[in-house]
Amino acid sequence: MKDETVLITGASSGIGLELARCFAAERCRLILLARNAAALEALAAELRQQHGVEARVLVADLALAETPGRIFNALQQEGVNVDVLVNNAGFGAHGKFAGLPLRRQLDMVQVNVTALMQLTGLFLPGMLGRGRGGVMNIASTAAFQSGPRMAVYYATKAFALSFSEAVAVETRGTGVTVTAVCPGPTHTNFGKAANYQSVRPPLRGFMTARAVAEHGHRAFRRGRFVVVSGVQNRLLTVFVRLLPRFVIRRAVDWLNAGRLPLNS
Repeated sequence: MKDETVLITGASSGIGLELARCFAAERCRLILLARNAAALEALAAELRQQHGVEARVLVADLALAETPGRIFNALQQEGVNVDVLVNNAGFGAHGKFAGLPLRRQLDMVQVNVTALMQLTGLFLPGMLGRGRGGVMNIASTAAFQSGPRMAVYYATKAFALSFSEAVAVETRGTGVTVTAVCPGPTHTNFGKAANYQSVRPPLRGFMTARAVAEHGHRAFRRGRFVVVSGVQNRLLTVFVRLLPRFVIRRAVDWLNAGRLPLNS
């Protein structure tokens, strides 16, 4: 049994839900955060029944600037120390930048970037003071290149990857680890939330949320800085480094033009 309290954002579905199951299997105490109260309560009940763990539900919207601080202050007042922070909450929007609502894209930056950074900044000092714990940030293979027709989403994931790698180096040797998990196309609710409609049948290479979560969880426990889920996705990141940027830009534009979004 792991004597750890794990806070998971975006825990109501997809990769976040499956990560909750991974940590519950280790008998960690869980704090499940998302906007969907019913889904969180159902997951918490499942984890309590199957693993006998403590599972607490926090209903909150990370698109609101005050949410990270409010969560941190509430847990501090209750004397709850978060040992592992999983920044999984995030969403995308499909379409050309100028054609998408600016408010939605600002909310995307708030959730995918600002809340991720703020929660890390609030909880990491306590982990360092205790000399144990870790942060898992869910980035994406989208982080490795620019993303025409999903410009802001790709940029937010590039931040998540770069930020995670830098802080991982800064915390090396402290007993605290930082891992960036970079899934590729994954069977989740992402496409629906991003208003993405493919004009072709899905190509091979999609992973299940469970496979991504289990792979990322193992990498986190091993102290890996960056992990890309799936052989095809790892090859993709190699090609991105080898090919000229204009080739990658054109390829991603073609893929995102109603065919296949390269994101999680």
